[in-house]
Amino acid sequence: MLQSKKLSKKYQDKRILDDITLEIPQAQVTAFIGANGAGKSTLLGIMSRLITKEDGEVLIDDQDVTKWKSRALAQKLAILKQSNQVSARLTVEDLVAFGRFPYSKGRLTLEDQQKVTQALEYMEITDLKADYIDELSGGQQQRVYIAMIIAQDTEYVLLDEPLNNLDMKHAVQMMKILRRLVDDFGKTIVLVLHDINFASAYADYMVGLKDGRIVAQGSTAEMMTPEQLNIVYDMPLAITEIDSCKYCLYFK
Repeated sequence: MLQSKKLSKKYQDKRILDDITLEIPQAQVTAFIGANGAGKSTLLGIMSRLITKEDGEVLIDDQDVTKWKSRALAQKLAILKQSNQVSARLTVEDLVAFGRFPYSKGRLTLEDQQKVTQALEYMEITDLKADYIDELSGGQQQRVYIAMIIAQDTEYVLLDEPLNNLDMKHAVQMMKILRRLVDDFGKTIVLVLHDINFASAYADYMVGLKDGRIVAQGSTAEMMTPEQLNIVYDMPLAITEIDSCKYCLYFK
């Protein structure tokens, strides 16, 4: 179980997160939604131990995240940040293989190699495995980083805006893959999304943040109403339904 209790964070004198108490549903896709500056990425960073907290605690399987040994945590939880840069000249396969470091420490076993191959196939980038990362487009690089996370094979996967740099086709493919990781393998996925309709189409649970606080949360069906979304975004929104899925109209 992944949860936070009375979590707070300040930068200088500005409170970024305030009294965040949250339990992430197991084996589901949870989407953090909200305007820029709402605290979504900060919350994700604290839950993964990349950002220090001010007050409160984050628990993974009832143990404070700060108490976990780094290797054990990396076998339990994977995080993909919003911006990723690799200074070394690596091939796609080399980078994906880094996902196995918590297990093999760089000496890949047969099982590690199989996990890398499976991750490349999942992301449909096997044909790129010998290419160098710095020669790929932004969208291709994003898919490679997701493959690395898949190779890491953790119970919890945290993704900060994973659809960045992706065109419509590849964004849909990305969300279908994340959905499949939950449905087929029972992963628990938490991601920051700006597109409310991608959240509606692929997430099970949504958490709305505003000014560093959780202002609404619930199942996707519960959250996809004009009333709930207005609380999160402070603007009038209309909802339509197509093939039993709710979509948000915000162009009026």
